[in-house]
Amino acid sequence: MSDLTLINCKIPWIDGNYSVKVEDGKIKSITKLAPKCDKTIDLKGKILLPGVIDTHVHMRDPGLTYKEDWKTGSHAAAAGGFTTVLDMPNTDPKTTTAGRFHEKLKIADSKSVVDFGLHAGVENLDEIPKIAKLYPASFKIFADLVNNSFLMDAFNELSKLSKVEDTTSSSQNEAQNIFKPLISLHCEDKDIIRHCTDKLKSEGVSDSKVYSRARPAIAEEVSVSNAVTLAEHFNIPVHICHISTRNSLEILRRAKLAGCMVTCEATPHHLLLNSSSFEAFGTLAKTNPPLRNGRENLKISDLHNVDIIGTDHAPHELLEKGRDVWNAPPGIPGLETALPLLLTEINRGNINFKNLKLLLCENPAKIFHIPNKGFIKEGMDADFVVVDMKKEGIIKAENFHSKAKYSPFEGIKVRGMPVMTIIRGNVVMDDGEVFENSGKFVYDSTIESSTQG
Repeated sequence: MSDLTLINCKIPWIDGNYSVKVEDGKIKSITKLAPKCDKTIDLKGKILLPGVIDTHVHMRDPGLTYKEDWKTGSHAAAAGGFTTVLDMPNTDPKTTTAGRFHEKLKIADSKSVVDFGLHAGVENLDEIPKIAKLYPASFKIFADLVNNSFLMDAFNELSKLSKVEDTTSSSQNEAQNIFKPLISLHCEDKDIIRHCTDKLKSEGVSDSKVYSRARPAIAEEVSVSNAVTLAEHFNIPVHICHISTRNSLEILRRAKLAGCMVTCEATPHHLLLNSSSFEAFGTLAKTNPPLRNGRENLKISDLHNVDIIGTDHAPHELLEKGRDVWNAPPGIPGLETALPLLLTEINRGNINFKNLKLLLCENPAKIFHIPNKGFIKEGMDADFVVVDMKKEGIIKAENFHSKAKYSPFEGIKVRGMPVMTIIRGNVVMDDGEVFENSGKFVYDSTIESSTQG
């Protein structure tokens, strides 16, 4: 692998311009001077960020590849500035056994241009110890699909997994390559959803805005409260996916203050849109949990209590999304819109780069124990996204690398764009063009090598 030096880099939280030297896929040095090397890229004062990490994507591969696959999804990730993605288990078949987990690893290894990890699903509790040996990013449970009795049994079983001490001698807070049990939860109460949905259907209500009433805010908030109780009782860390209401965030804020091991994620669509989007986009804006009204929904100003921004990239075929509100699948593609939307918020003064690197880089690496990622620091993987804060564009789904050619952000003007994505020293995206690259499994190296050939 040839050396690379990035010169005239602006790292927003450090004064001045810097040169970053890369050797063998790792950051060798960060200096004011430009060291000699095989290849030099002049960023001309553009912003250099750590490669952003999306801890919540649905690549739909295997089994649902008409919606997305690891090639198109990873191309979308690279185009959007993401260097690492963690894939959810609800493919076909679901990633709920060690065998299926390993098969998905092989598929991702053969197709992905970005680095990756996999969440495991929880169905057969006997499979949990077997899957744990394969280093899942987390064990994902969809609380909207299971009963509380199953949740309790699953938490109990997951709490039995041995806790591994962090043996790092470094004073830095980078993630370590060790397995630590973590539960990711989709928090919506199954019984409340069923009750509300049945009632609305019996009344014959079918406009797209009804979906927020079928899955009301209280369904999420009850489920979040339940998750906090389970996390405290079983003494196990829990990560709450795609929080959509301010009350949910307040429940978690109080739980954290009380010492509960809970973290949470918010998506750009829950931060920047609300239920009025149904009027313009109909079922294209349908997602779980649904977009909320102006009194309930999260706002950019709430990010100080959020741990991670994840896209919940959930692509579907456009024809499917055109069905009626009860039959259209929920999900919004987000890999190619997230960073431009958030950079636009920086240009507007609503957030800053320190917030962004915590939410998209450092916290994802720490919470999901992703080694060598998330920081611009000597010895870490040379994963970067270069952003041009003056570049403007208009979101047009027809131009997505993803198979999902729709977006509730369609037509929105953005200012601030990812213009280059670098993974382990390799330029994978330059000015929107994505190049081939061999993405790697980010956790255990023995698992990675077992997927070769």
